[in-house]
Amino acid sequence: MRARHCGLDFGTSNSTLGFRTGAGYAMCPLDGDSPTLPSAVFFDYEEDRVQFGRGGIAAYITGVEGRLLRALKSVLGSQLIGETTLIGRKRVPMRAIIGMFLRQMKKLAEQRLGHEIDNVVLGRPVRFVDEDDMADRRAEEELVGIAKEQGFRHVATQLEPIAAALAYEQSLSQEELSLIVDLGGGTSDFVIARLSPEGAQRSDRSGDILGRSGVHVGGTDFDCSLSIAQAMPHLGYHALIGPKRLPMPSHLFHDLATWHKIPFLYTPQNISYLRSIIDDSDQPARLERLLHLLSKRQGHQLAGEVEAAKIALSDAMEAILHLPRDPEAALPDAAFTVTRADLDEAVSRDTGRIIAAIDRCCREAAVNPAHLQSVFLTGGSTGIPSVRRRILEHVANARPVAGDMFGSVGLGLAIDADRRFG
Repeated sequence: MRARHCGLDFGTSNSTLGFRTGAGYAMCPLDGDSPTLPSAVFFDYEEDRVQFGRGGIAAYITGVEGRLLRALKSVLGSQLIGETTLIGRKRVPMRAIIGMFLRQMKKLAEQRLGHEIDNVVLGRPVRFVDEDDMADRRAEEELVGIAKEQGFRHVATQLEPIAAALAYEQSLSQEELSLIVDLGGGTSDFVIARLSPEGAQRSDRSGDILGRSGVHVGGTDFDCSLSIAQAMPHLGYHALIGPKRLPMPSHLFHDLATWHKIPFLYTPQNISYLRSIIDDSDQPARLERLLHLLSKRQGHQLAGEVEAAKIALSDAMEAILHLPRDPEAALPDAAFTVTRADLDEAVSRDTGRIIAAIDRCCREAAVNPAHLQSVFLTGGSTGIPSVRRRILEHVANARPVAGDMFGSVGLGLAIDADRRFG
C-alpha cells in the first residue's frame, strides 16, 4: 500500500512536505527539483493567473504587474486573518490565500507521488502568539480548518521542534539529552528531549519530552530589524515634517519592513499623505523615494533585497543592499554596503529573546544547561553567525549538531504522520 499521508511544514519563509518511502522518509520536490517552496503567492495581472514560490517571486521582481504576498503564516493568530486584501479589483480573504498555497502543495505532492494524499500532520510552532493562549489555540484551529478545506480528510498537528527531534533521533546510536533549536522564519522553538534508538521505536514520546518553549522571533524579525537600521533611513525614516518639525510616523516604516504587512500599505490614503508632507520636510528627496516605492508597490522587492543581504552576511563580512530603482528620483539609486557588524547589532536584541526562551525551556525541563549533551540546530536563521555563536556559548558543553536547515521539520512530521496514519 502506498502511504496516503504526509508531513507538511507550512513555514513563514519556506514550506516543505515529507512522506514515507520504501527506504525510509524523503522530502517531496515542490519547486522544480527543490524540496523547499518559498511561501509566496503572486497574482499575475498580465496573464490572469496565480504563481507560487520562486516563479511568483521572480515574476514580481522582473516587473510583471501583480500582487505578491509572503510570510502568510504570520497572519495566523492575528487580526489580519479576518481581513481581505485587494487583488486586482476584487477583495480576497487572507484565509483564502493561505488555502490556495496549501492546496498547491497538496496538488504538487500528489502529482509527484501519483496518488491522493488523505491525511496530514501539520507543523506548528510552540507559540503562534506569545502570552495569549486563546489566540494561540485559535491560530491552530484556523490552520487545521484551512487544511481540511483543501481536501485533507484527517489533519493532526505536531510541534515543529518535536518533529525536528524525531528527525535527528534517526541518526543516534545511543541515548542523549538534547536541546532542539528550530529558528524559523517567524518563530523560534525549543525542546529538551531524551532521545535514543530505542525511543525512536515508540509511538508515544510524551515521557521523553522534558521541556519546551517558543518565542515569536524568527528570520522575518531579523529582516525587519536590519531593514529599519539600514534601509529605512534612506527612505526618510528620521525625517522631520511640518512647521513644528515632528518626526515621521514610524509605523509606516515598521510595516514596510514587515513582510505580511506590506500589502496593506498600498492605499490611496498613504499616497496622499506622503504627497502632502514632502515639500515641508527636511528630507524631501528621501520621502520622494518612499512615495515612489509605495506608488509602484515595490515593498516586497525592498524586503527581498534586505533578506538577500542578511543571507549573504552569513558567509561574507560585507554585502551590498540595493533600494528599488526610481529613474526619476532626485537622489541617485541607492546601493550601499552593509557589514556583518551591522547585522549583529540589528539582531542583538532579538537574539537575547532567543537565549531567554532557551533558559525557560531548561527551567521547565529542570535541566542545567551545562548538562545538555547535544544541541541540534535547524531552521534558516541558525545560519546567522552571531545568533548561532550566542546559542552555542550559552550551552557550551553540548555537542553542536547541524541539521538540514529547511528539511528537518518536514522529515520529522513525515515520521509522525507514519506513526499516526500508517
